[in-house]
Amino acid sequence: MNDEELLTAAAKGDAAAVRDALQAGASLEARDGRGRTALLLAAAADHVETAEVLVKAGADPDARDHRGDSPFLVTGMTGGVAMLRALLPARPDPAQANRDGDVALIPACERGHAGYVRALLETGVEVDHANRAGMTGLLEAVTAGDGSRPYREIVELLIGAGADVNRADRAGVPPLRHALDRGQREIAGLLRAAGAR
Repeated sequence: MNDEELLTAAAKGDAAAVRDALQAGASLEARDGRGRTALLLAAAADHVETAEVLVKAGADPDARDHRGDSPFLVTGMTGGVAMLRALLPARPDPAQANRDGDVALIPACERGHAGYVRALLETGVEVDHANRAGMTGLLEAVTAGDGSRPYREIVELLIGAGADVNRADRAGVPPLRHALDRGQREIAGLLRAAGAR
């Protein structure tokens, strides 16, 4: 029963109840019916204080659920900078990829989480990692984005981190061509200034 209490408390963000469940003997790496640990449940719901309690207790930031997601990977989808920082003391693997081959950087770029991308780049994540579809963070920022300020900031951050501005997708289309096709003139300008062809 303690395991269920732990998982329920983590999902709700009840840090005190998480502490109580652990003290009562709950397994730190207990999983729900979908293979999610307490830390994954807390990370997905952006319950930072709860995650900090679990990390301090030694929870695994790379423990995967049935879909291949982990607490660390999920932060790329939510864009939670505070959650990312809460997980870093647990030393997550920045090279860990999900079922689609995405590292945390790729969904963050796709969703326009500029602040998160800035923080994640400090961890040494591979800036030119390509997923199974051949998409990098830079390609996602251009093709999934609308050229608005968060996406422009992401492109600037990636360029500053040394992203290959000429790395094309599987169809052979580079970021600059995608930007021009989408009318993203400012992003196209940033790419050209970085040597994009």
